[in-house]
This record gives sequence, structure tokens and C-alpha cells, in this order.
Amino acid sequence: MEWSFVFFFNSILLGAGLAMDAFSVSLANGLNEPSMKKKKMAGIAGVFAFFQALMPMTGWVCVHTIVQYFQSFERFIPWIALLLLLFIGGKMLLEGIRSRDGGEEHQSVGLAALLVQGVATSIDALSVGFTISDYGWVMALVCSLIIAVVTFAICMAGLAIGRKFGTRLAGKASILGGGILIFIGIEIFVTGLMG
Repeated sequence: MEWSFVFFFNSILLGAGLAMDAFSVSLANGLNEPSMKKKKMAGIAGVFAFFQALMPMTGWVCVHTIVQYFQSFERFIPWIALLLLLFIGGKMLLEGIRSRDGGEEHQSVGLAALLVQGVATSIDALSVGFTISDYGWVMALVCSLIIAVVTFAICMAGLAIGRKFGTRLAGKASILGGGILIFIGIEIFVTGLMG
């Protein structure tokens, strides 16, 4: 592959496709914390962008070094994403149900939960390493950085939309956010098993 408009366009499309799970989780995070500050929003979007860039590069390195080990690991990706998102989504659902019974209204997304979300929503991007395996190291890195920029922008939009509607949904936001995460986990799992 050579540097061209098609390379950049494909990288942007790849980034948009990969960012959809992170967008949905960002939406859920924004719903769960409608008073989130812009600095925290940028931090959350940055974590998702980091993992969306890291995973394709990790996949690219695996293709060029330990491809036989990665291929055997690839079948576990849907299971890992499902378990991580079921755990986080279930936790959000329980917190939302408890808050409706008189507990706290909203709980902010912690660093540990954010890191798990970042891994869970980007783990399928490992297989992008196979897609970009014919790229040289620099092109693979540029592609991964484009994916990160696109993911950052899409996640910021998801957080802003979630924040806006989170204030309107008040006590139901955590329940809705948890439901969204569980749905995403199931979708990744089913798509991974079928494709």
C-alpha cells in the first residue's frame, strides 16, 4: 500500500466503524453522569482513542511476529468483550436500581471501569492488525493514529449527547446506560461468533 487519498479515506472509515462500540459506551457514560466536566469528557474519549490505536498496532505486531498464537487467541475476543461489558453493564444496572430506591442519583465513571470499557470496546480492533498487515510500520502507525482521532471525536459526541439527555432522564440514566453496555456486549459476542 502506498500513501494516497484512498489510504487516508479507508483509515477514517475504519476508525468510524471501530468507534461505534466506544460511541455507545460514551453515550452510556454521559447518560450516567450528566454533570460531567469537559476535561473529564476529553479524558474518557482519550482513553477510548488510546485503546483503539493500541489494538490495531498490537494486531499488526502479532501478524508480523507471533501470528500463530494470535490466531488461536482471536476466537476468545467475543467472549472477553461479552464478559467485560456484562460485568460493567450489570454493575450500572444495579446502581441505577439502587438509586431509584433512594440511593445516590448518579455515580461517576471511575478509572478502573473506564479502562475495562476501553479494552472491551477495542479488543475487536486487534483483528484490524490483519487488515493492515501489508502496511509498513509507519503506515500502520499513521492508520492507528487516524483511528484514534476519529474515535476521540465520535466519543466526545457520544458523551455530549449522553450528558444532554442524562439530565432529562435523571434516575433512569444508569439503568439505560447499563442496558446499553449489556446490549453492546451481546452484539460484539454474536457478531464475533457469526463472522
